Amino acid sequence: MADQVVLLDFWPSPFGMRVRIALAEKGVQYEYKEEDLRNKSPLLLQSNPVHKKIPVLIHNGKAVSESLIAVQYIDEVWKDKAPLLPSDPHLRAQARFWADYVDTKMYEIGRKVWTTKGEEQDVAKKEFLECISVLEGELGDKPYFGGKTFGFVDMALIPFYTWFSVYEKFGNFSVEAEHPKFIAWAKRCLEKESVSKSIPDRQKVYDFVLEMRKKLGVE
Repeated sequence: MADQVVLLDFWPSPFGMRVRIALAEKGVQYEYKEEDLRNKSPLLLQSNPVHKKIPVLIHNGKAVSESLIAVQYIDEVWKDKAPLLPSDPHLRAQARFWADYVDTKMYEIGRKVWTTKGEEQDVAKKEFLECISVLEGELGDKPYFGGKTFGFVDMALIPFYTWFSVYEKFGNFSVEAEHPKFIAWAKRCLEKESVSKSIPDRQKVYDFVLEMRKKLGVE
C-alpha cells in the first residue's frame, strides 16, 4: 500500500516551508492542506492537541508535530534518497545544535524587527544582524552549512530568507550590504528546485505582512 502523506500548513510559515522542502528533497508525494489559523480545523486540533500549531505531518494516519522533528522523521522514514543529516554522530549533533540556534533566534528577533519601533526596533535590528553574523561565521567558506551538500541546517534556515524583505524594509537595513556571503548562500539554496518550488515569493510575504501590520495597528 502506498504511503498516505498529508501536510497541515500555512503558506507564509517558515516552519511549514521546512517540511515542504524536506518532502521535495525526498521526492515524497503528499496532500497539502492549508489551515486558517484564526479558525483551526478539527484535524489540526486533533493532530496537534498540545500546541495546536502548524505544521503537522500526517503519515499513514499518524501525526508528527514541530517542524524540525518532522524533518528528522522524514529523513529517517525515506532514508534511501538525499540524506538530510550527516551519518557521523558528532556532525549530526552539530547540525541539530545549529538548527536549534535558528529556531530560538530567527523568528522572535525577526518578528520584533517588523512589529516594533524606535529603540526597541534598533535593539532587534542589532540582534538580528548579530545572529546573521554568527551563522555566517559557522558557514565559513563552505557552500552549505553541512559542507558540499544541502542539508538539515540549510533547510532549517533558508525559509526565513523569504521574510528578509519584511525585515529589511521595515527595519531600514540591508543584510546583503553587511553579510554578502550569507546572501550568496541563500541564493545558492534557491537554485535547488526543492527549495524554489517549496517557498513563496518574498514580495508575496511582504504584502501579507503589510496586511498583518494593519490588523496589529502597527503603522
